[in-house]
Amino acid sequence: MLGQQLSATERGVAVATIWAEARYNYAYWDRVRSDWDSALAASLRLAAEPQSDLLFYRRLRRLVALLGDGQSAVIAPPHLRSRIARPPLLLESVERRPFIVDYAENDEMRVAHPERLAELIAVQGIPAEAWIRDSVLPEIAGATAADRWARAVAWMLEGEKGTSLHLLVRGPRGEPRGLSVTRSLSLNDRWPLDPPALAMDTLPVGVAVVHIASLADAEAVRQLDLAFPDFGRVQGLVLDLRHAAAGKTEYAYQILARLSDHPFPAVRWKTPEYRAGFRAWNLADSAFTWYGLDYGTVAPRTDRPAYAGPIAVLASSTTCGAAEDLLAAFKAAGRGVIIGEPSAGSPGDVATFALPKSWGVQFSVARHQAPDGTEFAGVGIKPDVVVVRTVNDLLAGKDAGLERAREYLQRGR
Repeated sequence: MLGQQLSATERGVAVATIWAEARYNYAYWDRVRSDWDSALAASLRLAAEPQSDLLFYRRLRRLVALLGDGQSAVIAPPHLRSRIARPPLLLESVERRPFIVDYAENDEMRVAHPERLAELIAVQGIPAEAWIRDSVLPEIAGATAADRWARAVAWMLEGEKGTSLHLLVRGPRGEPRGLSVTRSLSLNDRWPLDPPALAMDTLPVGVAVVHIASLADAEAVRQLDLAFPDFGRVQGLVLDLRHAAAGKTEYAYQILARLSDHPFPAVRWKTPEYRAGFRAWNLADSAFTWYGLDYGTVAPRTDRPAYAGPIAVLASSTTCGAAEDLLAAFKAAGRGVIIGEPSAGSPGDVATFALPKSWGVQFSVARHQAPDGTEFAGVGIKPDVVVVRTVNDLLAGKDAGLERAREYLQRGR
């Protein structure tokens, strides 16, 4: 079959490996609501059928999505990644409705000229909500309904590279029109609409706005240090984590350690510890036995001056992973206020497990809790001030969360 690289046996091994590794290593096993054994049996039956690697990839994504982990993913090999693509349109969910917030220019986009802030109301003649719910959402992993839906909107046009999509969009002035686009940017290509790891803005009266989009490496820390060798002119600071996902907690702590002149408590963590002998004694297995170290505190950095002024942090339903650890530590330290929406509820350290022929799977293997022991997996870090993004705000060019942060900082001063 065209595009088939895995044999039926290798597909079965991949399914069985995912089942076993998740059963004994997934840190949030108590949150899995699906029958994992039944999912194994059904997935093995499907894996035995003749199929392309692309179809098998989608089926594995459905299996992994049952874990409810926003950091889980099926990792396709390079040859398959080159066949999975989407058009260069940046889509965001606002009140559960998909909007085109930006696009990258290429020859097709220059002709199609999609309108920014246009709402996507149908795909291939199917209403957008039904398309997302039936065709996209079952493959999307996430710990909260809001995060899953936002991820589904972002990836709703993904499919086989080179195939065309007919979209029906409605512009900001209310006029619908058709739009034809091609899935041209593969998973191997650089996504041109990714924001930088850290970006800066300023507001009047000395308020600095720091937008963090990634904690995957030390780049955000380095850029923060370059932008603020000291904080002499900063009268208030907004830390925008609304688009921050995944990454490493150590970089979150390095950023927060520049924004505090006192030690702050670290998040708690523990990881499953499997003890086979417990099964012989009919005692709890690894789902209830844990290994963890003393959590301690994080000291302010001494290599550069700390900022001790007022801070407001912006969060959204897609703030995920290490950024949620930053939120939890920030809240415990009492450094300021969190404004926006509950975060994605997908904290924890991620491990990658090898599957046949350079495939892989990843999910959370360490369970993170707030410094006081509060669980936030599946519910997120709750903001102190709730501000929900609305369609009216989007179309009016209004950032209500940032406005509320500015008001808070002005009152604080």
